[in-house]
Amino acid sequence: MNTHIISGERGTKEKMTLTEEEIKRLLRIRKTVMQMLKDRGYFVGDFEIKMTREQFESKYGNNMKREDLVINKTKRNDSSDQVILFILLFFYLFINFSFTNWWFCTKQIYVFFPEEAKVGVKTMKTYTNRMKSENVFRAILVVQQNLTPFARTCINEISTKFHLEVFQVKKKNRSGFFYGVLLLLYA
Repeated sequence: MNTHIISGERGTKEKMTLTEEEIKRLLRIRKTVMQMLKDRGYFVGDFEIKMTREQFESKYGNNMKREDLVINKTKRNDSSDQVILFILLFFYLFINFSFTNWWFCTKQIYVFFPEEAKVGVKTMKTYTNRMKSENVFRAILVVQQNLTPFARTCINEISTKFHLEVFQVKKKNRSGFFYGVLLLLYA
């Protein structure tokens, strides 16, 4: 299981006006995630990485919930993709068998921002059911605290079908600096 710690803070359970500091943290977290997705080869526009606080608030409102920040991105093609696309086209045209849905779904990723501080199995099942229904097999969960032991077990059990990474948002320490950046636990 992958757990990564990125700078940020907690969200709120009910929909309410967020403080300026909370909005800034969520924007910083979103920008970090967007840059990471771009570095991994997903389609991410520079405008998404360079989004200002005003643009962020305009898009999501100042009573946003963490769940409103869900991201779905598609991976860019590389040169090896052209060979695979040719093979898929061959199958489609000559064998009347379509892998096109499979092809595009394996190239997608979701980023979920759960509302609850400590994510449990119910939330994990909600996300994996959504992924299954949309044929998306990769996701990142941006969580406020570590997962419950049952949620961790759930990730391990579904790891043959879904690749889930967990990024844990950490609070500021006493001196005002954010805690570490990377703690890995791969699924």
